[in-house]
Amino acid sequence: MPKTMKILIDEMDDGWDEKLSKMGYEAYSVKKLRTDGHKLRTDYSVISFAKENNMILVTRDTESGQACEENNLPYILLDNEEIFKIVVDKLKQIS
Repeated sequence: MPKTMKILIDEMDDGWDEKLSKMGYEAYSVKKLRTDGHKLRTDYSVISFAKENNMILVTRDTESGQACEENNLPYILLDNEEIFKIVVDKLKQIS
């Protein structure tokens, strides 16, 4: 994927936007956007903002991920299943 894509980081991972920006991605934080006056208090408003601005939503919120899925919006869901896959991969590297 090209680094010109816009990424919206949900509030649980605030700070990742800065790290991704340093890597050349155009990344934004829900928390910082809210501080700047954007009305992003609900999952619906966050998803709508991502859609209107052609962003990929990175979230740990399963319901937000499902809403993106249902509305054919790009997202990355960092749920327990994804975290478990990382643990298994790391265990395979160790053994």
